[in-house]
Amino acid sequence: MSAGGIPEDVLRDDNLIKGLEELAKDTAVMHGVVMRTKDSPNCPEVVSYAPFTLFPSPLPKTLFHQALEAQTHFNRLIDRISQSPHFLEEALSSTIKVDDFTARLFNIYRQVQQEPQHPVPIVLGLNRSDYMLDQSLDGTMSLKQIEINTIAASFGGLTSRTPDIHRHILKVANRLEERQRILDNNPAAGLAKGLSKAWELYGSERAVVMFLVEDEQRNIYDHRYVENELWLRDIPVIRRQFEDVCRTGSLDQNKRLFVGGQEVAVVYYRNGYMPQNYKSEQSWEARLLMERSCAVKCPDISTHLAGTKKVQQELARPGVLERFFPDEPETTARLRATFTGLYTLDMGEEGERTVDMALAAPDRYVLKPQREGGGNNIYGQEICSVLGSMRDSMERTAYILMDKVQPRPASNYLLRPGAPLRLSLCLSELGMFGAYVRKGREMVMNECVGHLLRTKSSEHADGGVAAGVAVLDNPLLI
Repeated sequence: MSAGGIPEDVLRDDNLIKGLEELAKDTAVMHGVVMRTKDSPNCPEVVSYAPFTLFPSPLPKTLFHQALEAQTHFNRLIDRISQSPHFLEEALSSTIKVDDFTARLFNIYRQVQQEPQHPVPIVLGLNRSDYMLDQSLDGTMSLKQIEINTIAASFGGLTSRTPDIHRHILKVANRLEERQRILDNNPAAGLAKGLSKAWELYGSERAVVMFLVEDEQRNIYDHRYVENELWLRDIPVIRRQFEDVCRTGSLDQNKRLFVGGQEVAVVYYRNGYMPQNYKSEQSWEARLLMERSCAVKCPDISTHLAGTKKVQQELARPGVLERFFPDEPETTARLRATFTGLYTLDMGEEGERTVDMALAAPDRYVLKPQREGGGNNIYGQEICSVLGSMRDSMERTAYILMDKVQPRPASNYLLRPGAPLRLSLCLSELGMFGAYVRKGREMVMNECVGHLLRTKSSEHADGGVAAGVAVLDNPLLI
């Protein structure tokens, strides 16, 4: 690193690095930056430190603040999209013909739309907008949005604990000036603030916040930090799976949701964002039951759909942002400044041009399906193989094409359990956590509640922390 990051001579001081390695691992465990490494009926449970960088990674201060300032506008945008049935129908019309998962979600959305709506709905959004820094030919850097996650946006808990790890490492390394530049960051408290506000507006002290979770959860400690923030506010929390809702869930005559006899004020989805999360038809029935209820859903089905890749691509079309902010040219300019090139693969002339463009220069693009969770994107020559095989098929409309961002790599060490430590060229992705609550037409909370930096070796094209590729990090503003 250089230009305001950790100096190269520090990074190559083998004696210093060797001394910091064990210290860093122990510090991570002491601060609770941990994950389950085994979690199944046939294996003993093992807990180890979550993967992270030895040093914080440099990030231009102006671009960090650009992402920070855009977040409350993205919160409003997602909320307005969720209230626009015509736009969602229009944007997803081609995708739902070929993508069964999105179609199943959209079918639930249609069923809920046909039912009488609560006169004063309470809407809770907890999202994360992810960016990379694009380096142009003249060396200037710009902020480009990769995606926005509207369901189960993760690592708000663990990243609340990472600043103290890097502060301690830098103190021991006698890098006191850099230590002062580590930002305070507590997304766990901010996410819990949104959950607690929704719970309060629901209006029943007996009702619980229900975390809807997977049966095997490596990232449980990330959940627990948010959960504990709720317990500190004397808000009761339960953790349940789809199967529990199938077996014990019901609605009363007022559409109040009960699971195992407990009234649920807020359903917080930390599951349900991938097809494999729905293990049976009963799982889909449970999702519909929860969506039909008057419990606050985070996200509700329309907000879930607002986070699809196809919606992201449609928003990049000229004039579309103005539909949601007709009298706010500064807002639309601020949001559009973060967009990279996004292209439709719908059948027709425009989609044909996109296919030709991708096949002619596949290294310039990323092919993205309507999936979350990391590790789903397609790069390079594989684009030619995948897109070439479905060029004349409606199947291609399940994807979008995006310009490949060209970030500037920086040197760092990635600490992973069981892996040797080596200096690597790394790329980072910045996430901003947003939290908003709306009651009826009134936005009662709209905040950026923290940030997340994830870093991976430049040899990997795709994948997040949960996918085993990226590691947790902190921005060192320069």
